[in-house]
Amino acid sequence: QVQLMESGGGSVQAGGSLNVSCASSRDTFNRYCLAWFRQATGKEREGVAVFDSDGGSKSVADSVKDRFTISEDNDKNTLYLQMAGLKPEDTAMYYCAAVDRVGGGYCLGANLLNRADVSFWGQGIQLTVSS
Repeated sequence: QVQLMESGGGSVQAGGSLNVSCASSRDTFNRYCLAWFRQATGKEREGVAVFDSDGGSKSVADSVKDRFTISEDNDKNTLYLQMAGLKPEDTAMYYCAAVDRVGGGYCLGANLLNRADVSFWGQGIQLTVSS
């Protein structure tokens, strides 16, 4: 059973920074691409960033790439999304996801993330950015 345990999030003023974390197992990191998605009220769920433990490659969506960073602590089996320069439009539920690897065992880039390729979701965590 894959478990994705998110923590962090909360409320912050525009321009501030916040981190969210996703703890899982080493087996999950090895089997899947670990990613962050987000969904604002009334909008589609969109991919934000993805990490591939096989080689450590990272990808962040163009919409946030100058402000968001994805990283992993291998010892803690934890995925992080570090967010800076937050804007009210970043307000959303943030979800950790285990995404299927594509042919050859690769992870698609963040701009190509599709919720249809997600095998497991975390419970989601709210981020609210006030102006």
